[in-house]
Amino acid sequence: MPAIKHPVKINVDLGEGYGNFKCGPDEELIPLIDHANVACGFHAGDPLIMHQTVLACKKHNIAVGAHPGLPDIQGFGRREIKMSPEELTAAVRYQVGALKAFLDAEDVPLHHVKPHGVLYGMMYRDREVCRAVYAGVPKGTTVFGLAGTLHEEVAKELGLPFVAELYGDVKYNSDKTLVIDRKKKPWHPDDIKKHVQSQVENATVIAVTGEELQLPIGDYEVSLCCHSDSPGAVEIVKAARDIVDQFNSKHFPNA
Repeated sequence: MPAIKHPVKINVDLGEGYGNFKCGPDEELIPLIDHANVACGFHAGDPLIMHQTVLACKKHNIAVGAHPGLPDIQGFGRREIKMSPEELTAAVRYQVGALKAFLDAEDVPLHHVKPHGVLYGMMYRDREVCRAVYAGVPKGTTVFGLAGTLHEEVAKELGLPFVAELYGDVKYNSDKTLVIDRKKKPWHPDDIKKHVQSQVENATVIAVTGEELQLPIGDYEVSLCCHSDSPGAVEIVKAARDIVDQFNSKHFPNA
């Protein structure tokens, strides 16, 4: 039996342009993925981009989740901002509600919520921040997060279904947290395949400090995250898709 007990899915952050500015190759990425995390206007995205992204995901039958971030468009939600718990809860509720309005207009369900960028990292370091963010998530809605951290603990505490994430184009620290770059660095597709294969096949990863880490996935469903703003994003997701499809067909041929 493999270390991961369910078919692996792929999620990508989408809709992260703003006005006339385009971020990633969303149109090319959407057919390659299973889950979309749609920016909700605070770190990126605007009403028209949100609507267009929902329509594109609906066309390809992609499950859509909200991707709320800190209110920092210039920093792309990757700079830490100190906010009170009340502010965090309200900010998340506001962003999820905005996306849900576009989803409701197209009869598309809200599949999950996945916080963006440095907010995601703040949450696995600070229980109060994590509770405040999850308090803004609609009751019963699945959250995507890092297993073995406060993401998992607080989701369980608040009764929110949890999906464990792996990362295709992000490196890991020795404490099993993520190296969150302000600007994504390029990867070679062969390096992506090695990075993804060890996580998917064995639930292990090589940390930036060189040691092999065992990832505490447990029995959770798993979604592998890649980023639309990574250089060569399409090649990265295609490489990840190859590995994930091989794993799924080998271990879950009837899924």
